[in-house]
Amino acid sequence: VQLVESGGGLVQPGGSVRLSCAASGIFSSFVSMAWYRQAPGKQRELVATISSRGIANYADSVKGRFTISRDNAKNTVYLQMNSLKFEDTADYYCGVEDATSRAILYWGQGTQVTVSS
Repeated sequence: VQLVESGGGLVQPGGSVRLSCAASGIFSSFVSMAWYRQAPGKQRELVATISSRGIANYADSVKGRFTISRDNAKNTVYLQMNSLKFEDTADYYCGVEDATSRAILYWGQGTQVTVSS
């Protein structure tokens, strides 16, 4: 299983960016997928998940600003990030989530998002 994130970069506060997570070796439509982030000096935290049925859940800190979605034909999961804040600066990782335990079975290598003016 391989997960490859892309789309990170430098963005101004209030701006938007879309992250992509391309999966291979697994059908992402059959599993729960998640986006996590890790800011410098902080623990990795859950940002959003999307179940195999397309049900999305979000951390309170990103509700109303971020949207997780999936394109089953492309075997890709996205994270649309709007109204970005300085505190959204982090390395963002996608993962394949075990639907029962919620543990992450596979991680991508991460993509960096820096919110700065």
